[in-house]
Amino acid sequence: MTCLWYDNNGASRRKISRMLPLVAAALMLAMLAMPAAHAADWPGEGPLRGSYEPPAAAGSGPRWDGINFGATFGLSSMNADFGSGTSNQIAYILRNTTIENEGGVSRWTTLPKTSTNSRQYGGFIGYNWQIEELVLGADITYNRFTSLEASASDTMSRIFNTSDGYTNTVTVRSGSSLRLVDYTTLRGRAGYAMGQFMPYAMVGMAVGRFNYASTATVTASGTNNGAPPTTYGPSTGTSSDGKNNAFQVGFLGGVGIDVALLQNVFLRAEYEYIMFSPVNGVRTNLSTGRLGVGVRF
Repeated sequence: MTCLWYDNNGASRRKISRMLPLVAAALMLAMLAMPAAHAADWPGEGPLRGSYEPPAAAGSGPRWDGINFGATFGLSSMNADFGSGTSNQIAYILRNTTIENEGGVSRWTTLPKTSTNSRQYGGFIGYNWQIEELVLGADITYNRFTSLEASASDTMSRIFNTSDGYTNTVTVRSGSSLRLVDYTTLRGRAGYAMGQFMPYAMVGMAVGRFNYASTATVTASGTNNGAPPTTYGPSTGTSSDGKNNAFQVGFLGGVGIDVALLQNVFLRAEYEYIMFSPVNGVRTNLSTGRLGVGVRF
């Protein structure tokens, strides 16, 4: 084109003059087309790509803030201390008697401790706030068991003297059962974001729904070596108690870790320990290991 520009031939100059408007028009069209081509070729243009979310910068890791929910399954172990689980029944049988007032029969530890295991399944919904690497959150969970029930039975006899001069022989036969149907929790969590991993600790409270039943039978007899000797008994009394849907509060603590699989999908593994308030005199605690999968948005 340079050679043609300096050519003295008038026809060549006229040809170039006619081409200049076409070149200018082509440049204008190319400039107008550049934004569209850029949007089509570069994934970072979110507004023209609909719901596309650009990948996180290398080394920054996923975000953990926002609403999250998911499902869990696990294995629970419940420890139940039935020791004085039939105290109320024994006290009722021996009400207004010397052997109860002085021997404290209802305070005897008549039943042992037991443990039982069960599978559990449930779900959670919560919210996280992220401040750099610190992640604070709260969630509500619901957990139900396939069958988590403990029971104990035993017999205890003692001989003791009372102030009325009797040597008393008292035998207590007790039996008690306790079933944890399900429970819900309100938990606060504090975690530390480490790329796709987020370990955390948690504390909170739980409300458990229990079914229980207990029975006690007391047999008593005695001898007074006075003059003349006197005896009483043996006399036997039985009392039972039971209730379904007895709600008790507990306090919990635990640790866990969330692992990001995708930008908004994560796996969860955690250990949780709950100590419930006594249920009809039975003290219980619950240890649970569980796995889960969750979604964040």
